[in-house]
Amino acid sequence: MRRSEVLADESVACLTQALSHLRSIWEEIGIPEEQRLQRTEVVNRHVKDLLERMVAEEESLRERLLKSIALCRREQAALCQELHVAPFQEEEEATILQLEKDLRTRVQVMLKQKYERRQELCTLQERDQELADLLGQPPYSIGNSEDVPSLADLDHFRRHLAALAAEKEYRQAEFVRLKQQVVLCMGELEQEPSTAFEREAMCQDTGAFCLSLNNLAALKDLLQQLEDRRAQKEAVCEELRCRIRMLWDWLQVPPEERNSFAPYMEGSRASILDALHLEVDRLEELKCQNLQKVVEAIRAELATYWDKCFFGEEQRCSFGPYYEDIFTEELLQQHDTELVRLKHYYETHQELFEAIHKWKRSWCLFQELEKKATDPSRFTNRGGNLLKEEKLRAKLQKTLPKLEEELRVRVELWEQEHAQVFLVSGQRFMEHVAEQWRLHHLEKEKERQERQLKKSRQTEEEMLYGSTPTKRRALGITTPGKARKLNITATTPNSTIRSALRGSMLNSPGCHPPPSGGKPVRTPLRVVAKTPSKGQTERNKENVSQLNGTALSGGCTPTALAQRNGSIYSVASTYSAFARALSEASKSEHPSHVLNSTMSNPDG
Repeated sequence: MRRSEVLADESVACLTQALSHLRSIWEEIGIPEEQRLQRTEVVNRHVKDLLERMVAEEESLRERLLKSIALCRREQAALCQELHVAPFQEEEEATILQLEKDLRTRVQVMLKQKYERRQELCTLQERDQELADLLGQPPYSIGNSEDVPSLADLDHFRRHLAALAAEKEYRQAEFVRLKQQVVLCMGELEQEPSTAFEREAMCQDTGAFCLSLNNLAALKDLLQQLEDRRAQKEAVCEELRCRIRMLWDWLQVPPEERNSFAPYMEGSRASILDALHLEVDRLEELKCQNLQKVVEAIRAELATYWDKCFFGEEQRCSFGPYYEDIFTEELLQQHDTELVRLKHYYETHQELFEAIHKWKRSWCLFQELEKKATDPSRFTNRGGNLLKEEKLRAKLQKTLPKLEEELRVRVELWEQEHAQVFLVSGQRFMEHVAEQWRLHHLEKEKERQERQLKKSRQTEEEMLYGSTPTKRRALGITTPGKARKLNITATTPNSTIRSALRGSMLNSPGCHPPPSGGKPVRTPLRVVAKTPSKGQTERNKENVSQLNGTALSGGCTPTALAQRNGSIYSVASTYSAFARALSEASKSEHPSHVLNSTMSNPDG
């Protein structure tokens, strides 16, 4: 049982007890029955009025709660529509009091959200208006300003403002960049802002300039106009400078005078342009006064461009004024016109000419390396350059044909485009290349024949008159290792004789061709410490004749024998001394001692 029900029962019991107490009092007092009835009616009326008033108050409270619930429901529905949110679901078992409280709380929260959204919308609109004015574009439209913006609308508005802020930063940076370039161009052109737009753009306060697309486009157009003017002035100045340099060269102006004018050889300001015009006028006047000197200077420059353009003799002779010796204004003008035409021709086809010059340089380097490859002295004191030159020569042998093929294609394309023949030194390019290769092969064949002729003559002379023996290295001066080898060899005289003969004759490179089938490789000859005496030379002749017979019977050619004559003479001298010492040792009691002394002193 609820406490309220218990209290109700207690109230009924209290009322019953009070009425019973009143009756007992009335009985004791002796109040008549009629008065008791009246008094009881009064009590009943008081209690009834009190209860009725209490019930009426509670019913009024219930009615107020129900009205509040209805009002909150209407407000909630309207706010949900304004705030673009879904209606709240009410609890089915909620009491009137709880329902009214929940609805009232929700309405208050939604009213707060409505206020906050309106405040944020006002703030965003103020920022948008500021950026729109700066960027020169209309404000952002979010619909009816009286409506409450949704969360999606506010988020979209915020992203729009972020994009505007980024656009502002970009346009601000672009404006600053353009402004700096405009100021620089105006400074170089020595020009001041003349229009209202130029003065506004050149204002110190960069934030006051409207960064609209039209203004930026107008500023870009202004910069382009200024750059065009500057480029025109620079082109005029550069043309004047080229003319000045050319006139300086023609007139042979001294370096001191050129250096004094150096400050005007850079820049394009109005003062510099005026100075250049004055200098050109002065030099033109000097040119008219020095016609012969100027014409000769132009002719030298023409010859340079003829070389650059690979003009042949016929092409050079086609310009007849080059060979005239009467110097007039007309002759100077003809030379000047021809030089301008030739310069334009070279600059138009400069890539092709440079490619042919590259082939020329590679061809000259290849010929130089080919000559070095046939030079007998290339193996001495080269410091590692021989290997580099061989690699470079092999590389050029591969790259030259490729370069020639590329040039052939480019020359054919050039001839098709210009409907004329491209000449190099009076020949078509590929004919010129073929001629160079033909001359190269003829030169190599001529050198080869000269070497063969020289070699055959040398061989004949050696066969007729003999060759001078070359000096051998002194045997007395040996390293400890070599000394040990000599001592060991001394104990076996037969092996020493065989090894000496085999080293000097049987294994001679002149008797056997090299494995590659090329020319025989010359081995370095031994050097003797002192020249053999006359007696030794006479004794060696017998050994030489014997050795010659052995060598010829062994299959060596006379040419190879003649090439190795020096080595044979050297061995013969050593062998005769050794044989004589061995003959004397056979009579002695200590042959090993004599053999060792013979090895230590082979000359006796």
